[in-house]
Formats: sequence, structure tokens, C-alpha cells
Amino acid sequence: MRHRNITKTLGRKPTARKAVLRDLATSIVVYEKVKTTQVKAKQAQRVVERLITKSKKGDLAARRALLSYFCTEQPVNKLMEVLGPRYMERDGGYTRITKLGCRQGDAAPMAQIELV
Repeated sequence: MRHRNITKTLGRKPTARKAVLRDLATSIVVYEKVKTTQVKAKQAQRVVERLITKSKKGDLAARRALLSYFCTEQPVNKLMEVLGPRYMERDGGYTRITKLGCRQGDAAPMAQIELV
């Protein structure tokens, strides 16, 4: 039974789940808009909001923490140079999830997650 368990497993083992969320967070940071399923969007929202909050500090420790999460430097550079200063005055709520309906193949509920 899954009583009081917060983490959605997304039908994957922990390493695969971490990779999916990391890749989704990378796409959201780089492209600022991604179309995915609602459950993945909600999980990715938690990750992206924490990353943006970390990038708002703007110091070397924050950059190294972001580099340890991402595989490449492109999302880290965008977080530190563009998104961190953009959301400096905002206390949270950096992303928006918009429901799009169902996917045609398997009727999975789809959503679009974008940066505000």
C-alpha cells in the first residue's frame, strides 16, 4: 500500500524516473515550454521551481549544485544568466500548467508546462 507516499513513481525505477525528470527539466529550462502528460508535468514543476530558486542566489555554490544535477552546461548557463535575474522579484510560482485534453493514441491526459 502507498499510504502517505508523496512521490509518484511514473511506472519507473528510481534511476529511470530521475533521468526522465532531469531531461524534462532540461527541456523546460532551454525551450521554456514543453508538452507532456499531466502527471509528468506536475512532477517536473516541483523540480524546475527548486532549480530556479537555487539559481536566484547567483553564487558559485549554486552554479555547482546545478551542474551536479544537469548533464550539460547549457541549462545551467540559462538558469544563472537569464532565468535567475528574471525571477529575482518573484517569490515562487515560476511555472504554469495548462491542460490540453487527451492524447489520441492511449487517451493519456496531456498538459503543457511553461515558464511564466
